[in-house]
Amino acid sequence: MAKKTKTKRILAITTSASEYQKKGYRTGLWLGELTHFYDEVTNAGHEVVVASIDGGVVPLDPESLTRTVLAMGGTNKRYEDRGFMNILDTTPAVADMNAKDFDAIYLTGGHGTMFDFRRPELARLVADFWEQGKIVSAVCHGPVGLLDVVVDGKPLVRGRKLTGFSWPEEKLAGRDDAVPFNLSQALKDKGAKYKKPMRPMAKNVVADGRLITGQNPMSAKAVAKALLKAL
Repeated sequence: MAKKTKTKRILAITTSASEYQKKGYRTGLWLGELTHFYDEVTNAGHEVVVASIDGGVVPLDPESLTRTVLAMGGTNKRYEDRGFMNILDTTPAVADMNAKDFDAIYLTGGHGTMFDFRRPELARLVADFWEQGKIVSAVCHGPVGLLDVVVDGKPLVRGRKLTGFSWPEEKLAGRDDAVPFNLSQALKDKGAKYKKPMRPMAKNVVADGRLITGQNPMSAKAVAKALLKAL
């Protein structure tokens, strides 16, 4: 008889930012980066709790809601799921979350993270997860939330292999003149060993011990698989 896997609890963090500061573009969570991860983890029998920076309604990047994008990885099924979408209407705030209540943390992406994922309450929460020996994961622009995390007096990312949305991908998305900084360079400036694939928008996941990162929206499901293996 197969041994039953103990249910784990994973905290997924989303942005609360709905627009760019320089231009009038609207932004928010890239929905597929949550749904692909959520489906993989919950199908394995675990629980995902969604929280956002400010709490309340999670803004969605309109470009992640086009018919073509929604069709990728079954995101359209979640978008049509009233029960799931209701979760994004009443999320708790990051400041109210406690690492001791979870087994891992997952930082979702979307350009909104570029404007609110460097908040001190998120940095403290991620540091708590790490110091408690738990898994820290992120995808696409989610690694913005790792930039200001300090553990034992030094940046968490220093000397660690990781990935995140690359500058060529930012140019391809047409947002290189709208984002406040270059994420890949910012990670390198903190001492991270940033890894990217040979071509933009290709699936890429880097695991360095308990730190698991994915480069772009196409990597969210693979991040979930790597996290499940680590659990």
